[in-house]
Amino acid sequence: MNYGTLNSELYSMLEQISGAHNVLRRHEDMEPFSHDETENLRFMPECVIKPASAEEISAIMRICHEHLIPVTPRGAGTGLSGGALAVHGGVIISMERFNKILHIDERNLQATVEPGVITQVFQDTVKEKGLFYPPDPASKGSCFLGGNLAECSGGPKAVKYGVTKDYVLNMEVVLPSGDIIWTGANVLKNSTGYNLTQLLVGSEGTLGIITKIVFKLIPLPKVDLLLLVPFFSAEKACEAVSAVFREGITPSAMEFMERDAIDWVMRYVDVSIPVKPEVQAHLLIEVDGNDSDALMKDCELISEVMMRYECDEILFAETSEQKANLWKMRRSAGEAVKSHSIYKEEDTVVPRAELPRLLSGVKSIGKKYGFRSVCYGHAGDGNLHVNIVKEEMSDIDWNEKVPLGIREIFTLCVELGGTISGEHGIGYVQKNYMDIAFNPVQMNLMKNIKKVFDPKGILNPGKIFV
Repeated sequence: MNYGTLNSELYSMLEQISGAHNVLRRHEDMEPFSHDETENLRFMPECVIKPASAEEISAIMRICHEHLIPVTPRGAGTGLSGGALAVHGGVIISMERFNKILHIDERNLQATVEPGVITQVFQDTVKEKGLFYPPDPASKGSCFLGGNLAECSGGPKAVKYGVTKDYVLNMEVVLPSGDIIWTGANVLKNSTGYNLTQLLVGSEGTLGIITKIVFKLIPLPKVDLLLLVPFFSAEKACEAVSAVFREGITPSAMEFMERDAIDWVMRYVDVSIPVKPEVQAHLLIEVDGNDSDALMKDCELISEVMMRYECDEILFAETSEQKANLWKMRRSAGEAVKSHSIYKEEDTVVPRAELPRLLSGVKSIGKKYGFRSVCYGHAGDGNLHVNIVKEEMSDIDWNEKVPLGIREIFTLCVELGGTISGEHGIGYVQKNYMDIAFNPVQMNLMKNIKKVFDPKGILNPGKIFV
């Protein structure tokens, strides 16, 4: 694709739409927008625009559509697949000014918000009204809701409550042509035509730019209990996961951390728990609801299940501070790994009963290609984050051997009934592996959907497809 470039006339038109002070052109102003949290990648746009309404975005898109200017939508820049990188230059549309919670409908348990609202701010706001928005990615304190929709984010609560797509009822979207549409209706059931809402969720900003979101909410659970379970074998910890569900219990969170992840986190943040030398992994298990006695019985049954898989003494978090520290430990795992070494994070997912085989396979593949991996993730829904660390690997091995190992890991995921991303998306860094998960017929269907929405290929180009 031969994309156009911006000239003085087009810059002037863009400045008239959003104001000159909301169009960034200096290198130092645009540098923060040249990267996200994906490895050490850098791509500089021609300009960054900060619009404040769907109408402004519509006008920007009409100009870019006419002149073949590539456009990259961007939220908070916390992504892990390069989805918000301007790999073909052009315009970045920053959604940071779309930061309003427009309406909370307590009668219908719904909320209408803009995509630049920080996830935790939204959660805390509805919590004050006794309501609950469960999706909670590790970066919830900084990531935007729009980015969560783009990647269909999950987080620890997904095992019981589902992922982002399960809470989206309707969206206002600006199409690449500049047209503005609503994707559905503010209802819990909708069998009216194709489900554009669910098509747009998880489309990684390649089909349209979300400007308003209508979320479904649920009542806030009144009680939660938290257990930390140490294991002498990481594979045994993974085996214990599916056993809990077979006993009829669905935890509100079930997180896995292998030993290296725990050690690195405790060096990175001010959290300390006693860990015996022989302990190789932990499960962090939460149950929630409204009946304390019933939840205690669930914890007792979970403990019985854990003992079958050679666990050590189970820690029961008795105070809010203990709970907060344990969750801080888990949520800091990614940043701790990143601070330790150059790394690549793979977002593997398999049926939960296949987790032991996935973990064993990852370690075996690492030995074959000479790399070390640190694993943690949402064990309850089979989502294992595999962090491959460079450490002392040579640049040649890092660039040549590691991609071969990643391909084998993803192939194993698919063989086990899983796929290559559970919540981080494909974006820029995983697109070369899409052939593992999809055959040519499936790939052509997706590419043709992209062409219907974006016939000129200007919206977030270079993502998902090679």
